[in-house]
Amino acid sequence: MLQGKRGIVFGVANEYSIAWAIAKAAHEHGAQLAITYQNERFEETVRQLARTLNEPLVLRCDVSEDEQIERVYDTIAQEWGKLDFVVHSIAFAPRTALEGKFLETSRADFLLAHDISVYSFIAVTRHAVPLMTDGGSVLTLTYLGSERAVPGYNVMGVCKAALEACVRYLAAELGERNIRVNALSPGPIKTLAARGIPGFTKMLDIMRERAPLRRSTTQEEVGKLAVVLLSDYASAVTGEIVYLDCGYHIMGM
Repeated sequence: MLQGKRGIVFGVANEYSIAWAIAKAAHEHGAQLAITYQNERFEETVRQLARTLNEPLVLRCDVSEDEQIERVYDTIAQEWGKLDFVVHSIAFAPRTALEGKFLETSRADFLLAHDISVYSFIAVTRHAVPLMTDGGSVLTLTYLGSERAVPGYNVMGVCKAALEACVRYLAAELGERNIRVNALSPGPIKTLAARGIPGFTKMLDIMRERAPLRRSTTQEEVGKLAVVLLSDYASAVTGEIVYLDCGYHIMGM
């Protein structure tokens, strides 16, 4: 499904990362990959995971620094010359912005959360566009907290709402280049980032109780649907928020 395509996956931290699930699925369907890690804390783990792929580029990238993003794409330009897809699986909010009252969110925490979780999506897309000479696909990850108030999600819900708006604006702007932009919205999944959300276990329990399929989404399921959206099988799909939350978002109660 992705034979002959080259893509970059931002946000791999460990084997439980949604980014890693997408990278694995893309690899299994024939893609050649670049994967990024944030800093030295994650480097060894990510390099070990990368050994299971087909000679990927493994690149350091802290998306809060424009210079690092530029270096990543300079390397891709030198090694490959072109790019077919980008996966943005990055989000962060300080613990102080997730605990307590949303009303008490500080200016600093609000700005930092939006910089990492939202602006980085624009930044990694902007630098990818010149390399997508034959069109391409850009994919990010969101959550239902963008449109409903989820206890404990707080400022991250606002970030996801902004991220989804970015999907639509980028899709509208890049369509003439045959570049598609979409977001996947899975249900809550146990990842390193999810551990920082107060009451996360309760979120999982409620989903399993109320979702039509009576279970939660798996990383593997996200990887499979990501491959479809990154491939030519979704060539007419852009600007969409695609849910894979076992039907939870359709329920009124």
